[in-house]
Amino acid sequence: MSNLAILPVGNAQPALPCQHFPMPYQAVIWRNWGMVPMARLAQILDCSEDQLVHAAGAMGLQPQDDLCDTWCQRGYQTIIRQNWHLLSYEQLLVAIAWTPEKLDFILREDDFFWHKLGYFKPIVDSPRYTPLNAEQARATAQLRHWLEDALAPLPPQSAAPFAFLHQRLNHAAPTPAAADGGLRMIYSYSALYGDPLLDSAADPFPDELLADYAAAGVNALWMQAVLYLLVPWFGDTPYSAQHELRIANLRQLTARLRKHGLKLMLYINEPRAMPEPFFQFHPDWRGCKDRSTDLYTLCTSLPEVREKLSQGVETLFRLVPDLGGLFCISMSENLTNCWSRSSLAKPTACPRCAQRPPADVVAEVINAINDGARRGKADADVIAWSWAWPSAWDADVLCQLPKNVKVMSVSETAVPTHVGGIDGVVSDYSISKPGPGPVASRLWDLARAQGLDVVAKTQLNNTWENSAVPYLPVPDLVEEHLQGLRAKGISNFMLSWTLGGFPGGNIRLLHHSKEELAQMDFGKAAPDILRAYRCFSDAFRHFPLHGTSQLYLAPQNYGPHNLLYDSPTDYRATMIGCPYDDLKAWRGGEHYPEDVFENEFRLLSDGWQDGLDILRRVAPAIAPTQRQCFDDLWHVAEAAYCHFRSSYLQIAFVRRRQAEDHAAMRDILHDEIALAQRLLAVMNGDSRIGFEASNHYYYTRNSIIEKIFNCQHLLATLGNNNQN
Repeated sequence: MSNLAILPVGNAQPALPCQHFPMPYQAVIWRNWGMVPMARLAQILDCSEDQLVHAAGAMGLQPQDDLCDTWCQRGYQTIIRQNWHLLSYEQLLVAIAWTPEKLDFILREDDFFWHKLGYFKPIVDSPRYTPLNAEQARATAQLRHWLEDALAPLPPQSAAPFAFLHQRLNHAAPTPAAADGGLRMIYSYSALYGDPLLDSAADPFPDELLADYAAAGVNALWMQAVLYLLVPWFGDTPYSAQHELRIANLRQLTARLRKHGLKLMLYINEPRAMPEPFFQFHPDWRGCKDRSTDLYTLCTSLPEVREKLSQGVETLFRLVPDLGGLFCISMSENLTNCWSRSSLAKPTACPRCAQRPPADVVAEVINAINDGARRGKADADVIAWSWAWPSAWDADVLCQLPKNVKVMSVSETAVPTHVGGIDGVVSDYSISKPGPGPVASRLWDLARAQGLDVVAKTQLNNTWENSAVPYLPVPDLVEEHLQGLRAKGISNFMLSWTLGGFPGGNIRLLHHSKEELAQMDFGKAAPDILRAYRCFSDAFRHFPLHGTSQLYLAPQNYGPHNLLYDSPTDYRATMIGCPYDDLKAWRGGEHYPEDVFENEFRLLSDGWQDGLDILRRVAPAIAPTQRQCFDDLWHVAEAAYCHFRSSYLQIAFVRRRQAEDHAAMRDILHDEIALAQRLLAVMNGDSRIGFEASNHYYYTRNSIIEKIFNCQHLLATLGNNNQN
């Protein structure tokens, strides 16, 4: 296992133990069963496959390897996250059968994965198999008993993970293309993020999904790209290895989309920051350093860098003539130009760029990209995303852009919030607080005054308020947002970031009212369904949102999966990674008082349950021809409730732990067990639950059962304490 030294370590802390398993290696078996081939698990644990099967059987697991290839190809983030506190890097590489170089790339480039993991690798004692002693065997038998009790009341599993990849997901009648000819761009519900064009077998756009998008009125899909992986625009270096294969796969992909009337848009942050060894090829190009990694900009104040970048974009469009266009972020969290957000200092530490207005630097990058795209394909769509442009100079960027560039802004930015008596403001990713907001409205007006067309970036199906379901059934809120955008004359829409790409759900509100959809889907039951929708929408307004802390750090994306602890872990919550028990971070530092934060999640989940009660009452009246639509709605609504209610319970648990109220803690543990069972029942029949494209599966069937083990173990511990 050579070159492990290239893998990041960060400010490492000791790994969290899994005290609900008698032996650490049992946690490895449990979390990887059916995901990592048994031969690899045996190698990791230094045992025979017979010993492995026997150890798994003692916990109630049967041999199950048929989906391992799919998990390693499409669920590698899930595998890495679940083993982050269990396995060393060396063992982890065996589990996913990767080189250190590939893991290093994924940690850096797969949608901030290193950030999501907390910028550190926990210190682990590499677990190894050993036979159980008598006490450990008794504890293991208890695990099996808890498993049997948990599964006894549940329906049999009828939907395996990833089953949705081979199913039609949009059951509605076809929707015609937008009459205004506007952009309807979305991210693939099933696309990998990091380097999807290298492996043609991991098709980011299955034909069934493309047909669903076309039927839903979508006309463009987007995917992330790194220019040097497609075109060696800065010369023949190892960084562009296999670019020919990626281009060949991209050509095939764009041709397939064209057959469905769809175009592909690439999302680029260019030029990408590069590590120290790169600058042996171009020593003069170095700009400023990233503030959290050992990466440096390619300084775009150098005409040579801009010209090479522009030529690279031109080459890309000439090589892939069916490519529809691109959109770019110039002030990204990914370090690009020397004035972008991740530079080490403000003003920038780059001596060239420090002497220049940031608006000029940003506009030059956009224009270099646009010029290259136009030379390669005259009618390419080029969109400049205004994300993080400061109001002090955003107008100065707009006046330097040509009229063939569209300007995109996040619609809901700066919408004021008032939840639980606490004022706040939306950053982005909000459905609970509908836009459009003042920031986008102002910038769209400025852009139009310059003769530039505009695009609204929205989230119609879900957000980080809960991305574990394909869509949130809150059409009242989504319709309110869309009506506000229509009033402003918006005709171009980006419908999702990596989350929310489901080819149905709320995106149908672009073409139909909620009343029309309820009638189409549920016939005579439509009035009751509309009442349920109103309950869900009204309840969701209680989501306590300010900035991004609650979106990124609170537990609503993981729900019942997040484990509970009888004492503080002192781990900080990570962005869409692991909430741990970091209540302070969940509530935005001191922004939401603990009691308000807890109560708003209680009100949210109570109101959501009211909507579920309506659905349960109306279920017998649903006609057989409408049953598929009803089951779809029930699954997403029930799973969303489990996430929101579990978030409330986790907040309450941490607070009761602080108060040493063991009786209340035990009540919460019983409630969490019941929620885990409710979520398992939905998962058994719907492979979409828990999946999000850029994070893969947040949890697995086994990890939700592990939460039950966790709660049962804590109940036994608290019972032994015999307090309160």
